[in-house]
Amino acid sequence: MAHMTSRVLTVGFDLDMTLIDSRPGIHACYTALAERTGTYIDADLAVTRLGPPLADELINWFPAEQIAPMSDLYREMYPAIAITATPAMPGAREAVEAVRAAGGRAIVVTAKYEPNAKLHLSHLGIEPDAVVGDLWAERKAEALREHGASVYVGDHVGDVRGARTAGAVSVAVATGPCGADELHTAGADVVLDDLSAFPRWLAGYRATPRA
Repeated sequence: MAHMTSRVLTVGFDLDMTLIDSRPGIHACYTALAERTGTYIDADLAVTRLGPPLADELINWFPAEQIAPMSDLYREMYPAIAITATPAMPGAREAVEAVRAAGGRAIVVTAKYEPNAKLHLSHLGIEPDAVVGDLWAERKAEALREHGASVYVGDHVGDVRGARTAGAVSVAVATGPCGADELHTAGADVVLDDLSAFPRWLAGYRATPRA
């Protein structure tokens, strides 16, 4: 059992469509941004492809030189519009609590603007040990390595790539834009229907001897 005591179990979680169903809040924020700027944004389409950074979506609706100011405007409008509209995903609180109950640390690593990520978690009463924002795909490995995460849970193939880059076990949940087959193909070590299956998976993972 030496391996368990020598290193605290640290599990990373993605935020959008993993811990929170951010579609209603983001939909409302894109709609408000469209109204405020007079620019057409298909909010219904935008919320089907959540995960990548904000700029990756805005480039579909605004010219390149407007992306930075529009990103700032969106992030400024976001707290008043998106936070209360956004529920936790089924099993999100229990998944974080399962890590804590195992004596581990739970961290959130997300592409979302960090202050807004923290507002979501605070509103929902989910209290991870650390929140790191503004990291996407392979760059998520920076925070996962820094915090010694051995597992990373996310809903997007970008999250799978981040976990693999960090040398962490990739646990994928099929609750976001990527289906189970796509997540498997991307290299996820395990694919769960949703986070409600995570505590049982974690118990099995902890019971398995690892080198």
